[in-house]
This record gives sequence, structure tokens and C-alpha cells, in this order.
Amino acid sequence: MTVRNQARCLPNIARANPKVPVIGVFAPCDPRIDEQSRTRAKNIVSLVANAISGKVVLPGNVPVPVMYSAVLVDSESQADIVAQQFRQAGVDILVCAPDTWAFPQLTTISLLQQFPDNTPLNITCGNSGPKPGVVYAQALNGALSQSGRMVHLNVGKWADTGLKPKMTERTATDLIDWCYAAVTAVALRGRRVMIFGHDSMGMETALAHILPTRNTFGLEITRLDMKLLADMLAKQAYDKKELKKLRGWIDRYIGDRLELKSDEDSLRFDQSLAMYLINRDLMTQLNAVGGGFMSQLEWGSDLRGLPLPVADCMESLFNSSFDHNGKKPPLPFATEADTQALLTMLFMTYLSGGNPPLFMDFRKVWEGWEIKELAEEIGVTDLPDDADWLKKGLVDGNNSGSASFDWAAMPGAGVKEIMNRISMPLADAGYFPGGGNSITFMTPAGIEGIAGRMAYGYSSNKFSFIWDQASTTEVPEKLSQKMVNLTNWNWPHTFVVPKYASMVEYKQYAPANHFHMVWDLPVARLQYWMDLTGVLSVTPWAARPKFIEGVDRPQPLIHLINGGEDLFRRL
Repeated sequence: MTVRNQARCLPNIARANPKVPVIGVFAPCDPRIDEQSRTRAKNIVSLVANAISGKVVLPGNVPVPVMYSAVLVDSESQADIVAQQFRQAGVDILVCAPDTWAFPQLTTISLLQQFPDNTPLNITCGNSGPKPGVVYAQALNGALSQSGRMVHLNVGKWADTGLKPKMTERTATDLIDWCYAAVTAVALRGRRVMIFGHDSMGMETALAHILPTRNTFGLEITRLDMKLLADMLAKQAYDKKELKKLRGWIDRYIGDRLELKSDEDSLRFDQSLAMYLINRDLMTQLNAVGGGFMSQLEWGSDLRGLPLPVADCMESLFNSSFDHNGKKPPLPFATEADTQALLTMLFMTYLSGGNPPLFMDFRKVWEGWEIKELAEEIGVTDLPDDADWLKKGLVDGNNSGSASFDWAAMPGAGVKEIMNRISMPLADAGYFPGGGNSITFMTPAGIEGIAGRMAYGYSSNKFSFIWDQASTTEVPEKLSQKMVNLTNWNWPHTFVVPKYASMVEYKQYAPANHFHMVWDLPVARLQYWMDLTGVLSVTPWAARPKFIEGVDRPQPLIHLINGGEDLFRRL
């Protein structure tokens, strides 16, 4: 008898929806233990899954699905069952929650072998003694680490006894931070960013390292020529009604703080807004998660051609959490086609759950004594002795483009409050003969986060992340005005104070002329993500301890047994 087998054509899909990562939680178990302990083990799987569920989101506040299996993995057969359950549910991130001893190779290792090598794995357990799950966790962590497999161990706390123990807040926080790192690594694989133009202004630090970016992060860089944008602008390839709506929204919120001296100025500003609509639609078609625009020199500054208006407002709109249509997720967007800036902002935005990124020039670094000297020069004498900027100094971060509107006010501020603090003066005609309008504001003091910058090393073929915790600050108004006028008064300004770096170190170790900041990004999340992606962590600050409990994540065992973090990542 011949069995006829015909290939099956899949149904058509009108538009692809990028996959949202799925977290799967499971527990190994010992088949020899009593039923009550098995029931407790099942309950802990649910406990761990619910500690994550709803707490981990993608930009746009999209919750990451969390699945768990009630099948305890006693041996290979149960490992096969749970692996199949997880595959059918689309699970691509694994959390192992042991509460009893089990046999590593028969359980988690047998399950893990059925997933790709780069599947993130976390082991979260209570430090419980009766069975004990913590011993299994240590055995599994050691086995996987010795085999060359990255795994993170979270020895937390829940009660040693009882069918329904409660997880401590610290245990949950550590697990959630790891989940954000895993979700960022997984969610951006297979995605793409869209860059208009080539390597702007000869900035070697901004190069699009196509192959390393693809191989390290799974990200594609779609490169488009600026002629396409110029043509689409000339053809008015955008929704004219929406352009009118966007301009009306700007007029309503900015009013006479939008500087326009002629009808031609107004037309140029409308072209800048049209660029936002064109780029947004192109990125939507590409399912792009970020973008960049070259601008200088060919677009707006080269008088051999026909200079076109600056893209400042467009870039700020992309990086903001709102536009004329209401709330939206920030879409990281880099001025000057600075691809390393884009990657920095993209990863930090995802790690923070969608907080808006800040793009700045690493412009003017002030040591404390220099600020005091300037204050005396202009007659500002009543200086607070305990001011962070006086004791340590600050960086005047400012750039003509890419500054998210959100950074004009404190996190959580409403659109009206934010926009009331923003002005849009005409762009400097010397630098930007194509005209258009800049964005300017002063970021308020008290915003805390991580400031830093990614870089690529030719010799190691590795990306690195130079970072420090940082906060924003303010100086007296007269002094602030003098400092701002020493750079570009008509650009956004953020006074940044690093937590551990001295200003001497900060000036020497900047990897580029741009740096970036995102608020409310826990240090551990960034470190977990660097572990999962192999990005080198660079914190050369003499004042920073090697390990800060409650801030840093514990080093993965695989680092320690392979010569240390940096050596392992270079292997």
C-alpha cells in the first residue's frame, strides 16, 4: 500500500507581526519524594511564574507572556513533555524553579538540549534545606557552566516548609531584572533598524558594523540612500491631512516659542515634520525597531547641492513617548546616522521597559573647580557647598537633534507640562544653511539612570559598553545661562553628573563624541544583558567597587571558572 503525502501550502498572511518573547517556567523534581513535597514543588512553579507575569513589558507597555508547566521533570520522558509544551507555546526564555533535589542530566539538561544554544536560562530557587532545591540549583549551575553554557543563578528566599510559601521581594526583583535582560536579547533577534545615509561626518565611532551587529545581536541594519527621502519629500509622499494635524499640534503646544520669521521658514518647518511622517511610515513597513538619519553634511549643509531643512524635530518625536496622535512607544532614533548611538539607545530603552532615550553630544565637561571659577568671574557667589556639580563637576550634554521631548520634564510628566518647557528656535544658519528649527530645553535636576555609550573593538571583534550610574543636576540660573551660551544655547541641554567616574576619567574615556542616558534602568539588568550577549562591560572608574551588593548582579559562575568576565567574553 502506497501512502500518498502531499505538501501543504500555508495560508497567506497580510502583514507579519514580530514575535513577542515568551517566558517558560518549569521545575525538576525527584521521583522518590512524598506527594506533599511534589505538590509544593508544583505550587512554587506557579509562584515563580506569577511573580514575573505582568511585571516584564516591551516598549509600548506590551506584556511579555509567561507560561508554566505543572508537569514536574523527574526524568527524560517528562523533559520531553515539557519541551513540547513549551515549543507549542512559543517559549524562548527558560526559568527553572527547583525546590527539591533532582538529577541534572535527567531533567533540566535533557530539556535544555531541545532548545537553541542561545536560549536564556535562569535558575531561581529558595535557600531551603528540607529536600533541597538549592543543592540541585548549585549542581545544575556547575554542570552547565563547566560545559560552556551561560546560566544565571538566583538563590533567593521562600519558606522552607508549607505548601504555598511566599517569595521575598528581593528574589522577585532579581528575577524580573534578569527577565528584562533575556527579553531584550531575544526580542531584538531578527529585527532591524533603518538608517538613512552613509557614515556621517567621518565619525569612525558611528560606523554601522554590519556583520558584528548581525552576529552579536541578531539585528539587521537596513541602509537607505538619502535621495529616496529627498524624492519622497519633493513628491509629497505623505498624508497631507496628517501633516496639517501635526503642525496644528505643534502650534497649539509651542505657540510663539516656534520661531518663524517668514513664510519660507514656516514651509521649511513643515518639511521637517513631513520627514517624520515619511520616516515613520517607512519604518512601519519594515517593522523597524529604530532608525537614524545622516543629515550632515550632504542633506543640510553642503552648498554644492541644495541644502534641506534639519531633522531635529523629527528625531525628537521618534525618541519621545508621544506625538500628535497621543501616547506611543519611543522609537530610538540617532542623529548623524550614529549607529552605535542607535544601538546604545535601543538596548537601554528595551531594558528599561520602554523609557525614552536621550541623545547628547559629550560636549563640555566641567570640573567642580572650573564651575566655581566661572561663577566668581560672573559674580555668582552664593554657591551651595554640598552641590553635586560643585564637588564633582558635570557634563553639559547637548546636541542639535534626537533629544526626546520627555527629558524636558521629570518622568511621568504630562504632555502639556513637557511641551511648555520646550522652544523651537531657528537652526544656526552657518552650520545648517538648509534652515529649519532646532529643539531646546533644560532638563530638570533629579533624574537618575544610566549614562553610557557602546563601542566596537576591532582587535577583539567585540562590542563594549562604557557606562556609569548618573543623575541630572541644575546650577543657579545666571551661571547656567553662561554655561549654556559657551556651547549652543539653542540646543537641548542636560547637565549630567556620573556617580563614580571623576571628571578627569570621564574626559579621557569617552568612546565617542556622543553619549546617551535612560532613566530608571537598574544596573543589574544591563549587566545580565551584557552576559547574555557577550558585550564587554567597561567601568574604569577608580571609585567604583568591583561588586556592589543589591546593585550589581552576582558574576555568573562561567565567568569565574574561565579566567574572569573579560577573558571569558573574549574567548
